[in-house]
Amino acid sequence: MTYRKLSQVGEIALLEKIKKRFGKKSRTVLCGIGDDASVLKPFNKCLLLTTDMMVEGVHFDLAFTTPFQLGFKLVSVNVSDIYAMGGRPSHVLLNIAVQKDTGSEFVDLFFQGIQEAMDRYHTSLVGGDLSASPKDMSLSATLVGHADRYLQRSGAKVGDRIYVTGTTGDSACGLQLLKKINRQVPLSRKSGRLNSIPSALRTRLVRIGLSWDVAEPLVRRHLMPEARNPGQFVRDATSMIDISDGLLIDLTRLCKESGTGAKLYEEKIPLSPEMEKAARQLGLSPLSLALAGGEDYELLFTAPPGKKVNAIYIGDIIKSKMVMVDRKGREKIFSARGYQHFQGRNKRQ
Repeated sequence: MTYRKLSQVGEIALLEKIKKRFGKKSRTVLCGIGDDASVLKPFNKCLLLTTDMMVEGVHFDLAFTTPFQLGFKLVSVNVSDIYAMGGRPSHVLLNIAVQKDTGSEFVDLFFQGIQEAMDRYHTSLVGGDLSASPKDMSLSATLVGHADRYLQRSGAKVGDRIYVTGTTGDSACGLQLLKKINRQVPLSRKSGRLNSIPSALRTRLVRIGLSWDVAEPLVRRHLMPEARNPGQFVRDATSMIDISDGLLIDLTRLCKESGTGAKLYEEKIPLSPEMEKAARQLGLSPLSLALAGGEDYELLFTAPPGKKVNAIYIGDIIKSKMVMVDRKGREKIFSARGYQHFQGRNKRQ
């Protein structure tokens, strides 16, 4: 198959390709791609809206991110925000700014990733915008969702227990591995394992001292995170946030909105065996990655004591202060460590 540059394809032809690929409408879409605005059949429920941006050189590096993975992740991180409000995603608006000499193959693979994520989360693309960019690629998605009962960060009460839906630090460790590998890893959601590991990838992993079985779930968590559905927790949760910038900083945000403090127990922070092994090979602290790494997109939430919650208990909501209890029972005030925009040292990529 011969691929051309976008400057040769043209905006109108590209829009027609997008319309053809994503033109199938769900029952909730009255007017989709092709008009000045989309028309959705309103839900008899709470309407949720969120948007998230991914900028080349800040949120992703094409040296080790494929266009397919980029498309999948763009949808996933936005779905995570809808899930963090206790909602269900339904419709997507997509904005893309790329250089005019970008190959059409790149765009096709990017939209394959978008489509696979939308299939995964049962959403529909209903519009967006395209633009040429003079330099770095800029991508954003806006998601529409709905909820019967929505959750906020501000609902935590003193005495509530703090839970997380899975291990943290895996994505941050995966990013550090990718920087060492410094090449694209051909993962997709459907192929959990590579049938044949590229020799260059195998060689670089051997140099680090890791097997593919250890590295794969970590790089996957960074390249193609899957948002955690909150369905089983919504009824009991009092507050919720997704872990996008790091456990400590996102918990601090939740507590600030709730007007409370928190006490975390170091021994209860969930660490995957793969992350612990890889972090030590890289000379990194597993606990530091788990507390401040970010981009795990697990859900962090609170629930009253006595509730049977199928998640990992890591601490308690207290009246004030942010306290960490170490394995020896010593308490120490912790700060909101994690990713923050406009602080160069914290740049993700």
